[in-house]
Amino acid sequence: MTGFLRFAGVVEANEDEAMSNRPMMPLTLSAYTLVTANGRGLGAVSQALRERRSGLKPCDFEDALLKTYIGRVAGLEDFSLGADLEQFECRNNRLAWLGLQQDGFMVAVAEAIQRYGADRIAVVMGTSTSGILETEHAYRNRDPLTGALPSWYTSRYRYTHNMFSLGHFVRACLGLQGPAMVISTACSSSAKVFATAARFLQAGLCDAAIVGGVDSLCHTTLHGFSALQLLSTSPCRPCDEDRDGLSLGEAAGYALLESSERGGRKGAVALLGYGESTDGYHMSHPHPEGAGAIRAIRQSLDRAGLQPSDIDYINLHGTATRANDSVEDKAVYSIFGDGPACSSTKGWTGHALGAAGITEALIATLCLKQGFIPGTLNCERIDPTLRSRILRENEDRPIRRVVSNIFGFGGNNCSLVLGVL
Repeated sequence: MTGFLRFAGVVEANEDEAMSNRPMMPLTLSAYTLVTANGRGLGAVSQALRERRSGLKPCDFEDALLKTYIGRVAGLEDFSLGADLEQFECRNNRLAWLGLQQDGFMVAVAEAIQRYGADRIAVVMGTSTSGILETEHAYRNRDPLTGALPSWYTSRYRYTHNMFSLGHFVRACLGLQGPAMVISTACSSSAKVFATAARFLQAGLCDAAIVGGVDSLCHTTLHGFSALQLLSTSPCRPCDEDRDGLSLGEAAGYALLESSERGGRKGAVALLGYGESTDGYHMSHPHPEGAGAIRAIRQSLDRAGLQPSDIDYINLHGTATRANDSVEDKAVYSIFGDGPACSSTKGWTGHALGAAGITEALIATLCLKQGFIPGTLNCERIDPTLRSRILRENEDRPIRRVVSNIFGFGGNNCSLVLGVL
């Protein structure tokens, strides 16, 4: 796999601190696509947002007998990958394939190949669990005498559960030969792909980049979050006074990033800035004062060359856990006060974990293109201790600058600024 960068992690660099003080060159989202529990493609997702129709339903994933709600993408069990991609067969890659088929995305990539060449387009993907469901199934089918894993699994591990499977798969589907990387930093994985792609482009490693993320439901996350007592028994209620936990979901999303000098056009949506931090406060609990979140948000604004007052809307991480929503509100209010409208969209999609970053960045992109701000679905009474300007109901009005926050386990934080050129 020539050009495949076999590492994942966070760039913690002094150069990043220095560079964050200089506005970056905007990167145009020339094409993009999204699949969530709300539907396949941007049209379906947009319609669900406007109709306030949630994709969350009582848990019916395999034999997971949990009293919770999930955002399951319908139909993933009904097809298999073709013979050419058989080695990649797993739920996560089926979801990845389904995402690639929407909104003419593969056609847009083919046209980009004509412009730049297959070896000049990078692939930067995010996932938290990759194809771990295949390993779960394999352990259930061990040899009862020897404990050996089935042969079908051991021959396919590198193409399924291996964390780099997703990048390899997307690269193969799109016929790309440029550098590739998979980032796995929990919830922030597919937000950090934008930052990494921006660095690739700035360093001259590529002329364009496919960024995205895919995470699919599995028993490890469902039972793991249940053990942490973080799952709600009802559809999640971000920012609600009585919120009691999250709802897990799955999603696949992609965007083609190009320099605004090459792919920019008036009215296009672009990445204007990004900020990253790793505060390492606790494995699963955010820093109580939101220190890492504040740092990431400020970096993103600095890179965009914007002031807090320039932001029209903030798509919150908003997981609907007691701690997350409270801490994020502290961070947001400390920078923006009660100025920009804020909402969480996880009531529609559930928490897609490693795919949450791309999911919410693309929802923010839809908002910018359509002049629309989704409210916070399922929030009936806003927690009176939260001080940011949280929306319950949808609003139709033009917006030009949006911040999208994603904060992951271990203090892996990322904030993106998107705007209309």
